[in-house]
Amino acid sequence: MPAFQVVILAAGLGTRLGLPSPKPLALLADGRSILQRQIDNIWQAFGDDARVTLVVGYRMDLLMEAFPDALFAYNERYGETNTAASLLKALRSSSHGGVLWLNGDVVFDAGILEFVRPVIEADQTFVCVNTAPVDEEEIKYTVDGEGWVQTLSKQVADGLGEAVGINYISSRDKATLIAQLQRCGEQDYFEKGIEFAIAEDAMRVKAVDTSGFFVLEVDCADDLERANAEVSRSVTSAA
Repeated sequence: MPAFQVVILAAGLGTRLGLPSPKPLALLADGRSILQRQIDNIWQAFGDDARVTLVVGYRMDLLMEAFPDALFAYNERYGETNTAASLLKALRSSSHGGVLWLNGDVVFDAGILEFVRPVIEADQTFVCVNTAPVDEEEIKYTVDGEGWVQTLSKQVADGLGEAVGINYISSRDKATLIAQLQRCGEQDYFEKGIEFAIAEDAMRVKAVDTSGFFVLEVDCADDLERANAEVSRSVTSAA
């Protein structure tokens, strides 16, 4: 598999979780932080093929100290902007080739990366989704008859499920997404840039159904409790 870049968006304040440190550093039941678990999963799946870049902002000193071997991109306006701005920073500084990117607060089974590996190898732009019931705060999606994403936002009506925060932009689509992210407002999520590109027929985005894997974005204390319950089960099973 050719080398490619992995970006983890970890610049936000994460105020709803109420921690004094960045949310990706929240500890899980296996003793690792959310971010350490993500990076371990990436290395397990891809080894030296993956070059990891962290987009940092809030308390970046803690993140840089915890992961001294990573590459970094700095969103200096982390308190005023959202994930569209952070992803734009990372894509502008990325090397040639596709980019896999994750939200820095996603707890997921390592197997999901092996599951999407063939789609990455095919250099096909995709978003990972599930078909679970969702509430108003989740990023929802719809697809056309061939499985291509049609809409992708919190405002989607009658969505099929949730976009889980693991995504890939192909080498041929990267310039298009950069251009569309530049159109986004300060508080827009990166999904807005994807929607812009889809609406203009500038990019086709595959919906990869990962409902068979545990994936959870940790937004609040209840989410962290759910994640830790799953991690605890995994640790017990491994033992």
